[in-house]
Amino acid sequence: MPQSHCVSHTTRVHARAGCSVQVQACLMRVIEPTLKTPGCLHFALQQCDSDPLLWQIAGYWQDECAMQAYFNSSVMEVYSVLLNEQMIERLEFQTFTEEVAVPMQKHAG
Repeated sequence: MPQSHCVSHTTRVHARAGCSVQVQACLMRVIEPTLKTPGCLHFALQQCDSDPLLWQIAGYWQDECAMQAYFNSSVMEVYSVLLNEQMIERLEFQTFTEEVAVPMQKHAG
């Protein structure tokens, strides 16, 4: 069975006390442009139920090139703004690569 590489990333944004609403507003602005990025399969933002200062972002990409293009895009400037405006305590990025079996298609012949 052929293999395909599924790549994804998670970002954890820890807001400073009193800044959660501003952090949410900044992060919400990246959703639509990211979903329009070539190779983006899924992108979601969620506030942590147990910690209202923690925001989690998950992105799934067609391949490594698509994810890297996103990381190099102007959309990522939101994280610089959050850091420079001191709205966040901490920012964590993780990337993942997973081999996924792709079923072969049979063609009637």
